[in-house]
Amino acid sequence: MLKTIHLAHMPPELALHVALYREVKNAPFLKQRLLEGNTEYEYAFIDATTILSTTHVLAATFRAMNDFLHERLKSRNVHSEIVFALSPNNNIGEAFRKFGINETTADLVILRVATSPSITAESVKVHLSDAVQGTSVDFSDDNLRDVSDWAKIRKVYKLPSSQSGDKYSKGLVNGDEEADGNVEELQMAVLGVMALRGAT
Repeated sequence: MLKTIHLAHMPPELALHVALYREVKNAPFLKQRLLEGNTEYEYAFIDATTILSTTHVLAATFRAMNDFLHERLKSRNVHSEIVFALSPNNNIGEAFRKFGINETTADLVILRVATSPSITAESVKVHLSDAVQGTSVDFSDDNLRDVSDWAKIRKVYKLPSSQSGDKYSKGLVNGDEEADGNVEELQMAVLGVMALRGAT
């Protein structure tokens, strides 16, 4: 279920490999490898409940990759920068607490940027199949909707709650026009907050 994405305006060799895992059983192990700085685990591990859509995470990824290319990273590497780019403020530690993997993470978005020729779709796929104890599902808006926690997302981005939107906060019915409209509205607000942080 690993997807390889080539973001617009990025060098073709700088591919992005993305996976979405449900029912992850070994989040503490993955977090520990990350904290140890184990280069085999140099990924952006993101708690999927904090992600609204593919656009949400790809917007953060584009910004981090752009900063990587122009040597403007504020964190350790392009993968930690992706997590930081999701944040509404400039506190890197807080970004990891709110968006990064934690001991209880069950749904996980995993991203790896091909910063060297050795990072290929096949190498990432093989490593993740060994490293992650969970169910790999398609990285899609529909699957992210199943795990997005709207109340948590609104709180993190300090957005007002919407009574009509909150009833869809856990799993949206596909094809429901009201739900689709609320996703679009919330996504615009979230992306706006992320962009504002970039302007300061």
